[in-house]
Amino acid sequence: MKKKIAIIGATSGIGRALTVEMHKRGFIVGATGRRIERLQELEQQLQTHIHTQFMDVVELDDAIDQLDQLKKDMGGLDIIVVNAGVSNYQKESVGRQADLHVINVNVRGFANLASYSFNLFEEQGHGQIVGISSVAGLFGWGLNIPYNASKSFMNTYLQGYRQKANHSDADISVSTIMPGFVESEMTEGKRDLFWVQETEKAAKQIADAIERKKHEAYITKRWRLVGWFVKLIPNWMWNRM
Repeated sequence: MKKKIAIIGATSGIGRALTVEMHKRGFIVGATGRRIERLQELEQQLQTHIHTQFMDVVELDDAIDQLDQLKKDMGGLDIIVVNAGVSNYQKESVGRQADLHVINVNVRGFANLASYSFNLFEEQGHGQIVGISSVAGLFGWGLNIPYNASKSFMNTYLQGYRQKANHSDADISVSTIMPGFVESEMTEGKRDLFWVQETEKAAKQIADAIERKKHEAYITKRWRLVGWFVKLIPNWMWNRM
């Protein structure tokens, strides 16, 4: 039987490319997002084995109801990918309200869906949770404070659920995906970025990691070098950069 995957935040960037890639690999795909017209475009492009559902992850109770509806429409779920996220990198809208918006989406919205997904998979006896985090979660950065901090939360949160899954009677796997810079609306127009990868290539590597049920995966693979290097920098040096 075809596996069924839900991708939360599928209307642009990595989420949209991953939706197309998993569909190519024979999965029945559920896609969510706030932009209904983009969900309709996905339906028109893929035509079969695609289900869409409006979802705004900051509306916590509604998001759970909408995920349940998607699961019902698809006849069940085997994998849930939580990809929805925002950044205020180099935008004029910085400060308390901008920080709280990023945290609402990337922390509260993520944790709401990830914890619910774990309970869902425990009840049904199997499943896979995939969180699209970032290499940015490995360090604090003054130009993008709430985004980096939110991804650090995601990494630790998923690590905790991965440990919890090891003590569960259900067959649950938890995957943390850490992309570097990938072509998307977040990176569009930014000139000081390096190793920016094509969205389609990133989606293929993410799909490989999902199918292999990897605990952690850097996207693309060379970003593991950056992760290794960052961990070696002492705090006193990092604070002066």
